Amino acid sequence: MPLARATRRLLLALCLYLAFCTIGGVYLADGTLHPARRPLTEEEIGAMRQSAQALGASLEDAAISAPDGAVLRGWMVHPHQANGDDVLLLHGLGDNRVGMTGYAQLLVARGYTVLLPDARAHGISGGAVATYGLLERNDIHQWIDFLQAQDRPRCIFGFGESMGAAQLLQSLDTHPRFCAVAAESAFATFREIAYDRMGQPFHLGPWLGRTLLRPVVEFAFLRARWKYSLSMQQISPEDSVGASSIPILLIHGQIDSNIPVRHSRLIHARNPAAQLWEVPGADHCGAISTAPQEFEGRLLSWFRNKVVSARH
Repeated sequence: MPLARATRRLLLALCLYLAFCTIGGVYLADGTLHPARRPLTEEEIGAMRQSAQALGASLEDAAISAPDGAVLRGWMVHPHQANGDDVLLLHGLGDNRVGMTGYAQLLVARGYTVLLPDARAHGISGGAVATYGLLERNDIHQWIDFLQAQDRPRCIFGFGESMGAAQLLQSLDTHPRFCAVAAESAFATFREIAYDRMGQPFHLGPWLGRTLLRPVVEFAFLRARWKYSLSMQQISPEDSVGASSIPILLIHGQIDSNIPVRHSRLIHARNPAAQLWEVPGADHCGAISTAPQEFEGRLLSWFRNKVVSARH
C-alpha cells in the first residue's frame, strides 16, 4: 500500500512536470518569436535629422521587400564628404534603428555612409516573427544588394550588437561581399543561449537549462517547428563563423549578464583567425560606454585596415 501510494505520487509529479514543461515551452517559443516592438517616434526621427545635419550629412528613408513579402525599412545616412565605404548597423532584440544612432554618428563623422535598418518584426519593418538569423541572414544579403545598387561603395562593413551581431555573423557563410565585420555580444548558438535563459531568472548558470529545464527548451523548439516551420536549432553564429574567411572582430564585455562572454569565446574557438576583444568591466553591449576611446580606435582601425587590404 505505501509503495502504491508513492508510485501514484511519483506519476502525478511526473505528469505535472511534463505539463509545466509543455506549457512553458509553448509560452517560451511564442514570446521569443514575437518580441515587443519599440515604435519609431516623430521625436526620434526629428532628432536623427538634426544629428545628420549637424554632421554634414543627409538622411534618407530606405526600404526593401523580402521574398516572404515583408517590407523592411531603415535609414541611410550620407555624409557630404564620404570616404567611399558603407557600414550596415544592426540593432539588438526589442530595439529599433534608433538604438544604433550613436554608432552611426561615430562613423558618419569619419566619412562612412551608414545604413540603419529595423530588423524584421522590429520597429516599423514588416515580418510576422523574429527568427534570430534564419530569415534575417537573407534580409542582410538584400540590404547589401541595396547598398551596392544605390551607393556603389568601395567596401561594405557590418557592425551588429546582441541579436544583430548574431544575425550578422550568420550572414557570412553565404555572403562574401563584406570587407570585414565587427560583432558585439553575439550568442554562439540559439540552443546555448536558450540554456542561459532558463537559468537567468534564478541567477543560475546554463546547467539548469541543460538538465532540469531541458524539456522546456525542447518543447519550445518543437513548438517553433510545428506552428511556425522554423528550425531554431539551425541558428548557429559559431557554425557560420567557422565556415567564413571574412575578417571578424568579436567584442564582448567580460561581465555581460545577458549573453555571457563564453559565447564569443565559443565562436572564436571555431575560427581562431577572428579577433576577440574581451572588454574588462563591460556589461551587455557596453564596450562603447566602458572604454569609448579604445572602442572607437579598435573599430575604426579594423575597418580602415581592411580597406587597405581590399585595395591589394
